[in-house]
Amino acid sequence: MSAMKKTAKSSLLVTSATLLTLSLTATAIATGPAVADGTPTPSQKATSQASTSPSATPPADMSTVGGPQLGKAGTQVNLGSGAPVLPKDLSARSWVVADAESGDVLAAHNAHWRLAPASTLKMLFADTLLPKFSQREEKHKVVPSDLAGIGPGSSVVGIKENETYTVKDLWLGVFLASGNDAVRVLSAMNGGVDRTVQDMNAHAEELQALDTHVVSPDGYDEVGQVSSAYDLTLIARSGLQKKDFREYASTVRAKFPGETKKNKKGKTTRKPFEIQNTNRLLTGDYGLDVYKGIAGVKNGNTTNAGSTFTGVAERDGKVLLVTVMNPEKEEANEVYKETARLLDWGFQAADKVEPVGELVPPKSADTGTGKQPDAEASGEAGGSGDGSPVAASAQGTGSSGVGVALGITGGVLVLLAGGAFLVNRRWPLPDLVRRRPRR
Repeated sequence: MSAMKKTAKSSLLVTSATLLTLSLTATAIATGPAVADGTPTPSQKATSQASTSPSATPPADMSTVGGPQLGKAGTQVNLGSGAPVLPKDLSARSWVVADAESGDVLAAHNAHWRLAPASTLKMLFADTLLPKFSQREEKHKVVPSDLAGIGPGSSVVGIKENETYTVKDLWLGVFLASGNDAVRVLSAMNGGVDRTVQDMNAHAEELQALDTHVVSPDGYDEVGQVSSAYDLTLIARSGLQKKDFREYASTVRAKFPGETKKNKKGKTTRKPFEIQNTNRLLTGDYGLDVYKGIAGVKNGNTTNAGSTFTGVAERDGKVLLVTVMNPEKEEANEVYKETARLLDWGFQAADKVEPVGELVPPKSADTGTGKQPDAEASGEAGGSGDGSPVAASAQGTGSSGVGVALGITGGVLVLLAGGAFLVNRRWPLPDLVRRRPRR
């Protein structure tokens, strides 16, 4: 075991598994923005002082946040005895495979290449704003200015002017339908798009996601808007500390409020419609099977970014995060297929490779302040407000996949599957709780 792993894993505990149930319903709404033109803007603090516009080829000098090997171009992996070789049919411009428990980066390809993130950037939006808007039943009436500036071809959940929505409705719109309209409304509630962009950039800096520069909070293609596979993995790990984030990211289907209409008798009705998560490894749609142990996180696709995806999955007590950015193969579902192959490899190789780097903790944790995520402040309070269990992955009728949700207890990673518990002192991911889908 590497010294890095020894630092991260310090003791074993035992407990019993908890099984919870949940259901939500729905259908999906689709996507596809255009590319903005203009002159690149300078980056938010980055080691290389590079432009925020994505480069055509990986720079020779990339950030070394997380370790010097991660700053190198090309594939980085340190195979040990008996380790399986990496999949040979990967075409993504950039990818990362990381152990979500310890933060070890097991392998990477152009980890710090700054590329357009598309809607995976909504993970940073949620991680930034969820603590401010975690009261699920808080209501907001949408005014026309709330929906201003949504780019042509944006993915939307179907929010209407002069209709009232709860905070829960809006977050479901963000996570499931990747709704840029839901992002804009929440941004308006936060003081506007400019304020939200500032908040997101500040939060990225706190997380040490220094490849990331936000221009549009919804991930819509804008000049100067970039992130990296390393940063998106880091952001996902931060988001997964929050109960509400975990619930929304692992929700397969939900009801969303429709438009208020009058019937022939003059009575007003508001019939809800169904929305479905756009994460195809979670839903098993479009010719894909549900990935075993998948629990989120977020996909994206725009003209400039191509397809992007960050996923978290658990198998046999191991929790992995994988980010894949812009596969060159033009086959259907390629970003999901490459993610699945990297997850498969990671589960087989996890104990047989030496890490090529690590996912760093936030600045407040790294500087020795002792600051840890606060349950209330981080959106951890979550839940329905009535003592109901939080949502987990809920498979549709006929699915045999078992959903997985992540929950935090006492700042210790607990694997509620076989009885073994790993305590991660460095920057813990929450307890892993198996959830049983309703049949």
